[in-house]
Amino acid sequence: QVQLVESGGGLVQAGGSLRLSCAASGRTFINYAMGWFRQAPGKEREFAAGISSGGSTTAYADSVKGRFTISRDNAKNTVTLQMNSLKPEDTAVYYCAQSRAQFLIPRSLQMVGSWGQGTQVTVSS
Repeated sequence: QVQLVESGGGLVQAGGSLRLSCAASGRTFINYAMGWFRQAPGKEREFAAGISSGGSTTAYADSVKGRFTISRDNAKNTVTLQMNSLKPEDTAVYYCAQSRAQFLIPRSLQMVGSWGQGTQVTVSS
C-alpha cells in the first residue's frame, strides 16, 4: 500500500500561484500513473490533472488547462502540481491520487487506488 502526503496548500490572491507537492512511500511509485483531484465545498470531487508513470503523458481538466502543470520526479517519489493564474473557483481541497491501474491516468474516482489526506487551497478575489 502506498502512502501519499500532500503539501503546499494555502491562501493566495486571484492571479497568484501555488505549488503543490505529493510525496509517496510504500508501493513502487515509479510504476503507477498519478493524478490530482479537487473538491470544492458542496461539490463532488473532480479530476484536475494526471500524469503517466514515466511522465511523458499528461492530462488536464478543461477548467485548468493552460494554467496548471503536473510533473513528477521518480527519483524522489514526488508528483507536483504548479498552479498559475489562480481563480476563486479553484478554491478546494486538493488530493493526490495513485491510479488503480499502473498505466492508466486516473481521470475518475473509480480509477483511484490510493488517496492522500488533502491540502486546502483558497483563492481570494
